[in-house]
Amino acid sequence: MATFSTTATVEDPRISLGNDDILPPIRDGGGNDGSGPRLPDYATRLRRARLGLLVALTPVLMLFVSFTSAYVVRQGLPTLDPRTNQLVRDWIPITLPKLLLFNTGVLIVSSLFMEFARRQIKDPASATTAPRASVGDQSRIPWLSMTLVLGLVFLLGQWTAWRQMAANGFYVATTPSSSFVYLLTGTHAIHLMGGVLALFIAGMASLLRRSAATRSIIVDVTAWYWHFMAALWIYILCLLEFAS
Repeated sequence: MATFSTTATVEDPRISLGNDDILPPIRDGGGNDGSGPRLPDYATRLRRARLGLLVALTPVLMLFVSFTSAYVVRQGLPTLDPRTNQLVRDWIPITLPKLLLFNTGVLIVSSLFMEFARRQIKDPASATTAPRASVGDQSRIPWLSMTLVLGLVFLLGQWTAWRQMAANGFYVATTPSSSFVYLLTGTHAIHLMGGVLALFIAGMASLLRRSAATRSIIVDVTAWYWHFMAALWIYILCLLEFAS
């Protein structure tokens, strides 16, 4: 029995032109001929970077919430004295070094400088387009460098404050209260070092002539992280000073 079959030719898909023979617009990243990877625009990249920062800061916030809970609960817990076999209250509040107040001022000023750097590199004219900041504009007032210096001054001040506590006889294992002071301030200092590293990366991005959009995103995320560290330090200081 004979069979019949038909063949059809399918042409390559084409992009239809509009009334004015204009191709549809291509997102950032495409070449002039319509080829190349289609990267997200500046607003999308900035939104994703901020969301990533928020996700990264969540465990840090939960860590200090757990430290706060342990700090408050430990104050009211008695311990067993092995010499008398009696429950005694061994929580001895310690006087914080006055240097911590100076460190707080340094960190607040550095947070202001960081905000100036964020606003300097970002184009305030539009939130959906890439910023048009230039390397020359950033060099007028080096807010990033000033923030970095103040961050290092803060860390040096923390080290000096710890040495003052040790000179007064309060070490990590001297009393439960001194242990929490070292724990809270030391953990904060470690996380602040991450901010200092981010400042180095932001500075390197400028020296390596990265695009204005990339530098703006790095500085923006670094600024919000630095603000979080400043607010967290004020919280820690109030906790140690008023909740003891």
